[in-house]
Amino acid sequence: MSRRQPAPEPAPALITTTDDLAALCDRLRAERFVTVDTEFMRERTYWPELCVVQLAGEREVAVVDALAEGLDLAPLGALLADPRVVKVFHAARQDVEIFLLKFGAVPVPIFDTQIAAMVAGFGDQVSYDALCRALAGAHIDKAHRFSDWSARPLSASQIAYAAADVTHLRKIYAGLTARLEREGRMEWVAEEMAALADPATYRVDPETVWERLRPRTHNRRFLGLLRAIAAWREREAQRINIPRQRLVKDETLLEIAATAPETPAELARARGISEGFAKGKSGASLLAAIREAKALPDSALPEAPRDRAGPAPSPALVALLKVLLAAKSEEHHVAPRLIASGEDLDRLAAEATPDLPVLHGWRREVFGEAALALKSGRLALGVEGRRVTLVRPG
Repeated sequence: MSRRQPAPEPAPALITTTDDLAALCDRLRAERFVTVDTEFMRERTYWPELCVVQLAGEREVAVVDALAEGLDLAPLGALLADPRVVKVFHAARQDVEIFLLKFGAVPVPIFDTQIAAMVAGFGDQVSYDALCRALAGAHIDKAHRFSDWSARPLSASQIAYAAADVTHLRKIYAGLTARLEREGRMEWVAEEMAALADPATYRVDPETVWERLRPRTHNRRFLGLLRAIAAWREREAQRINIPRQRLVKDETLLEIAATAPETPAELARARGISEGFAKGKSGASLLAAIREAKALPDSALPEAPRDRAGPAPSPALVALLKVLLAAKSEEHHVAPRLIASGEDLDRLAAEATPDLPVLHGWRREVFGEAALALKSGRLALGVEGRRVTLVRPG
């Protein structure tokens, strides 16, 4: 007797009209969860250009042509805002940012399979391909990974590629939730999803972007200039919708902050600044920002980055904490990066009672308590066979 073959997946629907999108979203709002992905373009713009949205419930899969003429995405916004339906993403941050920009709100509730997989022991920042192989028994065709999703019409192979992302994500979600519920770790995942659900996670403050450049100086006048021109670049890049690095590169910002040009000719001497840029609208507004920053009183200048208070951490203690972290991660099958960062370990080694996430919630239970015990001599590390073990002295 021959075995019955599983029913083939239905062909994904291509949605190009508002009526069809509204009908689809009405059906999906009756589901327990919906898997979501996007295809967008951002190489030449500051703001992401949404091109395609993929959606799947338990029984259907659809590819929404977000660039279709006359298409109103409002029904999609209503679906994403419906608290009764879990929105499942993989590596959600860029997708969520797009929807926040488009609809003014973060989808709720969110489940990110990449974060969940880290809690479930699949390692740091596990790829979608790896989860597909492990939990869905599928292999992803990468032929359209670098496709131009803004070109129309979409090809049949593009549609199939886009649909596959949310099709397999259903099995990944089911497998991860079953494992996490069995191990009592759904609350751990919920803690991590809280940051994704916070709109502040996706907002860029132009007045603080200079800190990302990590200037190696305590000269507050230089820092005031850098703050001003970095904020100018962020706002100007947003205004003309161009990537910030394409507008002015980081190294050029640092050079301009050091030289403080006052005229278009002086500005044009900076690497990467053309004469046309220096004499144009953008150059004029940059020079105005420099003049304003140079006129600031000392009291209005930013403080220099402060060195960490107290003695530097012992490299030996940091090394021991890293070994303990690896051992605890192995024991609990949780990605080390999700428990503690390198900076967390440095502070844990150097400070008596630092206020760190690793000393709160499930992280304290998994690693924090043992780390404090190691620091105080109440715990030692040993080796048994090929595994690191924890030894309680006495």
